[in-house]
Amino acid sequence: MKKLVFLLSLLSISFAVLAQDDPKTMHQTARNFMAQADWDNAILVLNRLMATDKNNLEYNKDLVQCYYFKRDFEKAIEGVKSIINRDDADVMTFQLAGNVYKAIEDPKECEKIYKAGLKKFPKSGPLYSEYGELLWARKDYSAIDLWEKGIEIDPAFSGNYYNAALYYFYTKDKVWSLIYGEIFVNMESLSQRGAAMKELLFKGYKEKLFKEVDLMKGEENNKSPFAKAFLQAMNKQSSLVSQGVTTATLTMIRTRFILDWYENYAPKYPHRLFDYLQQLLREGMFEAYNQWLFGTVENLTAYDSWTRTHADEYKGFVAFQKSRVFRIPSGQYYQVKN
Repeated sequence: MKKLVFLLSLLSISFAVLAQDDPKTMHQTARNFMAQADWDNAILVLNRLMATDKNNLEYNKDLVQCYYFKRDFEKAIEGVKSIINRDDADVMTFQLAGNVYKAIEDPKECEKIYKAGLKKFPKSGPLYSEYGELLWARKDYSAIDLWEKGIEIDPAFSGNYYNAALYYFYTKDKVWSLIYGEIFVNMESLSQRGAAMKELLFKGYKEKLFKEVDLMKGEENNKSPFAKAFLQAMNKQSSLVSQGVTTATLTMIRTRFILDWYENYAPKYPHRLFDYLQQLLREGMFEAYNQWLFGTVENLTAYDSWTRTHADEYKGFVAFQKSRVFRIPSGQYYQVKN
């Protein structure tokens, strides 16, 4: 009986060892180490995996990523060169390569990487976003063309809205900074970038959109019919600004804007953001949404007070917000470069 127990124990140990050597299990172990930022242990496991299957793209990408975060750029470059020209190189391969060349401050090689990536994946929003960021860092303002292209061909990717909104906030533009900024906040509602964008949105309404009494002033050369329609609809509500630009007045202004938009412009310019705002208005959550969007920026104490006195309304909005994913569909791109 003792011999049988001993043999069973040996078998269980053997099976455990075999399980540990299973590639799928080992790869998950490596990724667990990566999640803990334990790059050395992740590299150790990945190198053993590579010994069994050196051509596995996922192993190679993870190894490059580990060397990148460990700042062993010599090994990272070596890894990038081994995979970047492979037939199965995917979008993430080009992203990783771009990050490595950015880290060693080689913008020329980095640009080659992004161009090659976009040639292979011409509808990749992430590659347009990161290529634009490379140009922006070099003070090449044609970066906006890449971000706009990314928005047009991959409208479900959030990064290009973020970059484009920031760009337009620092220009004379009064429309796209607000449109793209609000789209981004809804796509990344819980991120730090989303919180920062809320501040820029409130500032944009206060310091840009309603800066002039006549919102159409200086828009004679604006080539986008959508942008002009937006300004015309907003212009009708500008009398409310005499009360100042606050969360309360913005809620009133934007309520009237949505009503006017769907009476006069929506059939010609369908837009997911405005559809969402109309839905919130119909379901009695529009005030809560505007409080969420602008209230924390304008006055955090007043915002906290509002959420307490409107607890059910606010909880309803938060629950609704968590239950859906906001995405812009294809075919709703209305930007026209001046």
